Amino acid sequence: MIYSHQIETCFDDAVGAHGLSRDVFIALVAETAPALERLRSWHADASLPLLRLPENRDDLRELESVAADCRRRFDDVVILGTGGSSLGGLSLYALAGDTAPRLHFLENVDPHSFATLTDRLAAGRTGIIVISKSGGTAETMTQFLCCMAWLKQSGGEDALADQVIAIAEPGGNPLRKLAGRYGFRVLDHDPKVGGRFAVLSLVGMLPALIAGLDAAAVRAGAGAVLSDLLATGDPASCPPVAGAALAVGLARERGAVMSVLFPYIDRLAPFALWYRQLWAESLGKDGLGTTPLRAMGTVDQHSQLQLYLDGPADKMFTVIMGPSAGTGPLIDPDLADDPALAPLLGRHMGDLLDACQRATAETLAARGRPVRVMTLEAVDERSLGALMMHFMLETIIAAHLLGVDPFDQPAVEEGKVLARRYMQEMDGGGS
Repeated sequence: MIYSHQIETCFDDAVGAHGLSRDVFIALVAETAPALERLRSWHADASLPLLRLPENRDDLRELESVAADCRRRFDDVVILGTGGSSLGGLSLYALAGDTAPRLHFLENVDPHSFATLTDRLAAGRTGIIVISKSGGTAETMTQFLCCMAWLKQSGGEDALADQVIAIAEPGGNPLRKLAGRYGFRVLDHDPKVGGRFAVLSLVGMLPALIAGLDAAAVRAGAGAVLSDLLATGDPASCPPVAGAALAVGLARERGAVMSVLFPYIDRLAPFALWYRQLWAESLGKDGLGTTPLRAMGTVDQHSQLQLYLDGPADKMFTVIMGPSAGTGPLIDPDLADDPALAPLLGRHMGDLLDACQRATAETLAARGRPVRVMTLEAVDERSLGALMMHFMLETIIAAHLLGVDPFDQPAVEEGKVLARRYMQEMDGGGS
């Protein structure tokens, strides 16, 4: 396995009254059978394209030519988008380290952030990738129109055709109309792949390829998890099924209305934000769902753990560990002779990280908090692809158990309508 999924400390016989009974868990796993059959059907007939992306390689060859051109011509690439249009790519980019070109994910419409970024970039050596599934997302189009003016001021309208790539679904949407007017390239966003489930599509793969990452390995990791689920004869031992049953069961039976994702790997910090959107937007409907929270080790041992251990017992925890023992700088024993520092001397930095992540999981369990542990065999493209597929499947299965549609987001449309009305009501002075 690319990762292990240890769930024993989620049950009442291990952590006490706040854990889930095994009988309830087994009953909930049995309830997932229709969801598993639906997933198998969707995969077989390709009616949910998300499930066919892991096996596809033809599109990656086409995207690699686009990425190679970006690497050749640009020092920086600005990626415009919000939510599912950016968080997946940002999560993958966190694996890349110091790359050329540098990628910048502009997600908000904060004028200060926009000016700070554009003031330090050379417009003539900057590519723009604008991602909007609908082709009309207000925030993304505002970002893009401002970037268009910035590029045009530096290189004229030719710069727009030469330095911009758009990703949008087919149709007569505003983004494609701008492409028709200014001549920049548009790549097709599959209308059947929702934004928060789009990381394995070109939305995530193009930024990954520009950053020099192995996009095929991302999909291979995702494919391994998917294949295991589709072939499983023992759903209780299948990690996405078990995770969904635990999350729903702990919420229903034990009031665990918050789901804390707690990675001890800095490179997974954006991934935890990606998970937060996936879980919240897919399940938070009809008064149902649990609230996803991100905690980061080791910092949140010193800022959140007191609450987690001694505050309300209303949370399920997922601690994600990596292979850290024996890695990193070796602490020179000759640097200090204070007995208080003796446990650190002669150890690697990664030894302390390993001790901290294990101690946090064990302390949570000892205090009666349900906690599962996911341990990666490596932190790379394959493992991140596996984690992403795990949580997409876990989310879809949890939605089945809750009786909600994981692929829509009706409530957020109200805010979009109201924001557009406020914009229309403003006078020409912007007051």
